[in-house]
Amino acid sequence: MRLRDLGSDTGHLRETLLESGQAWRGAFLDVRRDWVGLPDGSTSHREYIVHPGAVMIVALLDDGRLVVERQWRFPMAEAMLEFPAGKLEAGEPPLQCAVRELFEETGYRATEWARAGVLHNAIAYSTEAIEVWFARGLVPGERNLDAGEFLDVFEASLEELEAASMRGDLTDAKSLVGLLWLRHWRDGRWPLVWQLHPVPDKGCG
Repeated sequence: MRLRDLGSDTGHLRETLLESGQAWRGAFLDVRRDWVGLPDGSTSHREYIVHPGAVMIVALLDDGRLVVERQWRFPMAEAMLEFPAGKLEAGEPPLQCAVRELFEETGYRATEWARAGVLHNAIAYSTEAIEVWFARGLVPGERNLDAGEFLDVFEASLEELEAASMRGDLTDAKSLVGLLWLRHWRDGRWPLVWQLHPVPDKGCG
């Protein structure tokens, strides 16, 4: 069967929630353990993480280079290359989060923004959805990192980051999706709709 022949009916795949429970709750992560009914009438359990959602920013400098970060990711025991990103605060609109995170982590503010789309980076065990935003017309400033946050900020071309991906030096899933979107946009296949976002005189906007 081909993709175009699948249709929209997914009833034969659907799992039905029977009982929901919390396995563990921390300051950030909410781990659930739910029992579900399967399409064949049997039952099973699903363990997953409830996540508030996040944003990632593909920030474009005037010369076409990109703003990239390197920070230590404790679960990986490694300093990872990635695009600026951060989680949503309660009730925070994604664009507001993107503006805030870009400023706090890099010091940059952007005069134009475009929403590319959304990605789900761990569909088997997390509800996390990451909105992908593009930013351009960057104005530099002093960054304002959170307490306990340490990261390098640098600039790289699309080609340099693609080469880093090929070598295995850039493996962060959300950043790889950002590179894919950027390449398709630059090649004229995936359009972006830009909106103006005036840069304030003070504050993080």
